[in-house]
Amino acid sequence: MTQAPRFALLSILIGLVAGCSTTSRQAPVVERGAIPAQTRPAPARVEEAPKHDERGMYTVRKGDTLLRIAFDFGQNYRDLVTWNNLANPDDIKVGQVLRVNGPGGERTATVQTQPVPMPPAATVPRKTEPRVDKKPFTEGAVADTRAGVPAATPAVPVTPAPAAAPAAGDEARLSWMWPSEGRVIATFDDGRNKGLDIAGKAGQPVVAAGSGKVMYAGSGIRGYGNLVIVKHSNSLLSAYAHNRKIVVKEGDNVARGQLIAEMGDSDADLVKLHFEIRQQGKPVDPTRFLPVR
Repeated sequence: MTQAPRFALLSILIGLVAGCSTTSRQAPVVERGAIPAQTRPAPARVEEAPKHDERGMYTVRKGDTLLRIAFDFGQNYRDLVTWNNLANPDDIKVGQVLRVNGPGGERTATVQTQPVPMPPAATVPRKTEPRVDKKPFTEGAVADTRAGVPAATPAVPVTPAPAAAPAAGDEARLSWMWPSEGRVIATFDDGRNKGLDIAGKAGQPVVAAGSGKVMYAGSGIRGYGNLVIVKHSNSLLSAYAHNRKIVVKEGDNVARGQLIAEMGDSDADLVKLHFEIRQQGKPVDPTRFLPVR
């Protein structure tokens, strides 16, 4: 063999050996059947606000406590005990029907009636001789003759004025202030955050945002830690949660700006004040009432 054919044969043998030792790569097979649906994050669960029927009755649901029910409807839990004749406030059962409005309505106004004075009996004028100075029959003369005689006024039916809600005047006179200093770390979001979260330091003063009466002071409502609830009117209350220490007691009258608690992290993951304003038991945006800062 010459040099050239020998070199060509050697190249062919090397190529065959390399081809056998090389791992074959197969193209990926893509299943073109059903395309898997893209996973989407589940929508945030919006907590359904508790409701009562037209008679002011509420049916107890799983996880309810009497304190929580009273808070949700803007009532004092002691009133719920009285209205429902509860021997043990801690013993309420799922499906139990409770009255959450006063038996006669929370805002019934007392109407006092006064005796209506009867008008004096009308005296019939005695007939006298006609005046000598008669005037010609004209419209002016007729008007002059009627000037001295009071005209009979038709009886107008008296329509009773609608009773104004007692809370209207109180709410108009309410003056609000921020309950604590600090940065707002969570704003009102109906269904997710029922108020404002204000960051601060442990022991920082928490004051009443408006004047009123302490309706609750304790830790019996799950998720709120050490909680103070102040009632400002028949329809407005404010709540101050996660306190380290409460310095007022139930039944105290508090003034706007008065110290009621110290900021803390009870039943929370950090030191903060959770502040709510509720109107007719429903959470509303506190910034509607608080001054701009």
